Amino acid sequence: MTATDPQAGPGDGAARLVDHLVELRSRLLRGMGGLLLVFVALLPMANRLYGVLAQPLLDKLPAGGQLIAVEVASPFFAPLKLAFFVALVLAMPWLLYQVWAFVAPGLYQREQRLAMPLLGSSLVLFYAGCAFAFFIVLPAVFTFLAAVTPEGVAMMTDINAYLDFVLVVFLAFGLSFELPVALVILVLLGWVSPAQLREARGYAIVGIFVLAAIVTPPDVVSQLLLAIPMVALYELGIIAARLLTARRNDPKG
Repeated sequence: MTATDPQAGPGDGAARLVDHLVELRSRLLRGMGGLLLVFVALLPMANRLYGVLAQPLLDKLPAGGQLIAVEVASPFFAPLKLAFFVALVLAMPWLLYQVWAFVAPGLYQREQRLAMPLLGSSLVLFYAGCAFAFFIVLPAVFTFLAAVTPEGVAMMTDINAYLDFVLVVFLAFGLSFELPVALVILVLLGWVSPAQLREARGYAIVGIFVLAAIVTPPDVVSQLLLAIPMVALYELGIIAARLLTARRNDPKG
């Protein structure tokens, strides 16, 4: 994929379009093939993966508490669903590489130098958000929920409902941790400046707490555990955008 030649005729444009579509099909097939390979490799470990995922809840349940399967097929489909989610997360570098390999030839060299760190940072931040959710948020949330469970109520959660709950938490924290990358992109596009981001800090903090209340489970613990890191990430985004802007405006850069 190359820059458009002003002297190219209509036939050349049609040929390039076909080439791009063939390349896109190839990249999609490679990406899906890699994802399928990881998924198949994880299938024998699906039940073990679910056991690891269930541990934060099982550790907080009272004696005799356990996960239950309400639906007949849940013991089969819940681990399968989890295995696909884990495969998607593990295959994300490969999928992003296929996207990059498709769009990179059409970018200028300067754009390529900016895009690579942004892609890498977004991947690392997503993984960091999921890890934060698993090791910090889930134990804290389940400790809180176990403490407020009414007397005489047995806390036994359906395995499918538990999986949906945890995946929503993972996605909420993984995507929310992308905030610095989003701010840097907005600054690079010229839509906002680092000074405007600093001036809007108060509104941003209010918006972050509102967003945390919407996307997290309805408990104060998970809302605070999402909002507080997002405020810190907002500040990190401002710092990164300011440094990047200063570097771009540097004539030696």
